[in-house]
Amino acid sequence: MCGIVGYAGGRPALDIVMDGLRRLEYRGYDSAGVAIVDAISGLAVEKAAGKLINLEKALAERIDTGFDIGMTGIGHTRWATHGGPTDRNAHPHVSADGRVAVIHNGIIENFAALRASLEADGVEFRSDTDTEVAAHLMAAEMRALRGSLEGPALLAEAMRLVARRLEGAFTLLAVSPDVPDAVVAARRNSPLVVGRGKGENFLASDVSAFMEHTREAIELGQDQVVLITPESVEITGFDGSPATGTAFVVDWDVAAATKGGYDFYMLKEIAEQPQAVADTLLSRFPDLSLDEVRKVVIIACGTAYHAGMIAGYAIEQWARIPCDVELASEFRYKDPILDASTLVIAISQSGETMDTLMALRHAKAQGARVLAICNTNGSTIPRESDAVLYTHGGPEIAVASTKAFLTQLVACYQVGLRLGAARGFSHADVTAALRAVPDQLRALLTRTDEIRELAYDLATARQVLFIGRHVGYPVALEGALKLKELAYMHAEGFAAGELKHGPIALIDEGTPVICVLPAPGDPLHGKVVSNIQEVRARGARTIVIAEEGDETIVPFADDVIRVPVTPALLAPLMTTVPMQILACEIAAARGHDVDQPRNLAKSVTVE
Repeated sequence: MCGIVGYAGGRPALDIVMDGLRRLEYRGYDSAGVAIVDAISGLAVEKAAGKLINLEKALAERIDTGFDIGMTGIGHTRWATHGGPTDRNAHPHVSADGRVAVIHNGIIENFAALRASLEADGVEFRSDTDTEVAAHLMAAEMRALRGSLEGPALLAEAMRLVARRLEGAFTLLAVSPDVPDAVVAARRNSPLVVGRGKGENFLASDVSAFMEHTREAIELGQDQVVLITPESVEITGFDGSPATGTAFVVDWDVAAATKGGYDFYMLKEIAEQPQAVADTLLSRFPDLSLDEVRKVVIIACGTAYHAGMIAGYAIEQWARIPCDVELASEFRYKDPILDASTLVIAISQSGETMDTLMALRHAKAQGARVLAICNTNGSTIPRESDAVLYTHGGPEIAVASTKAFLTQLVACYQVGLRLGAARGFSHADVTAALRAVPDQLRALLTRTDEIRELAYDLATARQVLFIGRHVGYPVALEGALKLKELAYMHAEGFAAGELKHGPIALIDEGTPVICVLPAPGDPLHGKVVSNIQEVRARGARTIVIAEEGDETIVPFADDVIRVPVTPALLAPLMTTVPMQILACEIAAARGHDVDQPRNLAKSVTVE
């Protein structure tokens, strides 16, 4: 959830760390802070609540030479869990003796007991966070180890000892003026990657933090500690045994992680969807036998869950296999029935979504096979799955997911088609239609002016409702989620047939209702038209997303947004895009930060 950066090298650490934090601010922006180490001036720490610009202002007022000359440092952007987003709760946290600074991503579940023990020993806490216990524990371990160990070995062993005492999910980074040329880190259930340079090395929660400096990366494994100095990277297990991570080369460029002339990352990422879909269609399908699959279960959260809902329709229709779609956060608690003939599909953009990871582990413990659909090479969910189908969306910086959603859909469709083929069903027409999607998306994105104009008109609405049937229902849910995320408006998505069972009471004069209309030949077309007439009769403003050439809806729609013609199950690849643009432009018109909506962060690495 939080953004973390570490650096040990031959250049001023503050510049490197701050640049990394700017690239990672999408991971958390409640507060930010840095700790810079120098052998002469010691430990220099600055932190501030709010966005990164507040930290930059605070640093501009500091004249400590440690910030100028230190060549080792750590930095943090926070998404608050324990303790509110205040200066005192911002990271780094410093030990009582001032000899250790720590930053943390995750949740230390046994922090209360650890804190009570430390307080009983006379340690005074200066924050409300769980993280501060790690700083005090690190300092205590280093004091106890002095004499038997020194230098980087002292820092690494202290971290290993602390990590063994912690429960929960954490990535911890620590520095100390006693070991001024090293950064140590520990990882459990939270992302951490190493960047290998020449005469310098990096740590981060995301490769975008250091990819301007190196493309050589190592993904840390579970329960590992890494120590970096300017010349070395040493990885061990929590028990001190030698270990290795997963090495890989970052295969996208710096420009892909910048706005490229767009006002927002989200607009850029919407525009990148045709190419992202095209690249995902070329993905190599994993070597995974599907012949014995008798049941499919899809686990995911948020936007990925909506992609999974759509996939459920496709898999059951194309492969005639029962498919359950479950919220990953609820999956374990319903005692699901799984066995070796069950294929569990875990969908996660980051590959680190904690709820999905824990659901995956539960599925494997029950004997099911797991296929991950993921955008992030080397992340935890793909590593712990039996196979992985990578999407190729490239970096997605905006918190609200766009191209990740479409590429997840395409990957799910590929799974559905493969499952169908394994059971003797051929869907050559669908395969051909999928190949045409990138060009159709490009055409759709050339005529968005009317959507933007509509967005400005809707920006003052009190609420917006979304309705759809079949695959249009998850699209309605996704459209409402985007509007809630970005515009902070009351927005709800409903199965259109459920309106008369309660939600229609929400309709009053002028209420915007965005309707996802199936194609004219679809058996559900007439039913959705009837639903549109129902809400219009009660004063709703009907905004209909309809296929090109469908004129039957014109008498019943106040506004019509046209999308290219596709087979019914592929329609979400088209109908979702106008909703993405609407949410983005409505949020902008209301004066909100489109890329960094309040209370949210990109990767949810806590349960």
